[in-house]
Amino acid sequence: MRSFGTFAAEALSDYKTTAAVAPSSPYLAHAMLEPLRLSEGSTVVEFGPGTGVITRALLDLLPRDSTLLAFEINRRFYRYLRRSISDPRLVLLKKSAANVGRELHRLGHKRVDAVVSSLGLGLMSDRERRSLLGALLPFMDEESVFTQYQYFHGMEIKDGKLRRFSVGSLLRQYFDSVERKMVWRNLPPAFVFACRK
Repeated sequence: MRSFGTFAAEALSDYKTTAAVAPSSPYLAHAMLEPLRLSEGSTVVEFGPGTGVITRALLDLLPRDSTLLAFEINRRFYRYLRRSISDPRLVLLKKSAANVGRELHRLGHKRVDAVVSSLGLGLMSDRERRSLLGALLPFMDEESVFTQYQYFHGMEIKDGKLRRFSVGSLLRQYFDSVERKMVWRNLPPAFVFACRK
């Protein structure tokens, strides 16, 4: 319950970096991880772990000798995760997801098996979204899976105005296969996209 309080406090003070009103439900976490095929020595990237609902579920799935690189720019969430998860497979980075290419190179990873993203893509600029996906793709191959969720109302801010945003249309520009699943048991309900090259 403490993670909900931490999340709620941060959502009220900084919605742009949380991009959510509540932590992900276990049902959303399951839908995000179900498409992943993980084996010994896997390298997984998580964008925006928040209070770690999906992170913990990932660590339950992740084989020994695997690595989870989690990018979290929110100071409160980063501190909370440092205190509450002490798994040696977790490499917690207080860096923007935009640094993914640089950090993968720095840490010696040539490819990733999976990327799990909780980023509010609608709150990012089009340039930021394209830069992020462009930096990530060289580390993915036909066996890699990228999952992303979007709340069912799917909004973005463009030129100071709120309008509908389809993350599926964006993802189809980068991935050959994009499958969508609805998760009703989440606050709010969300679409989960599973993408492959």
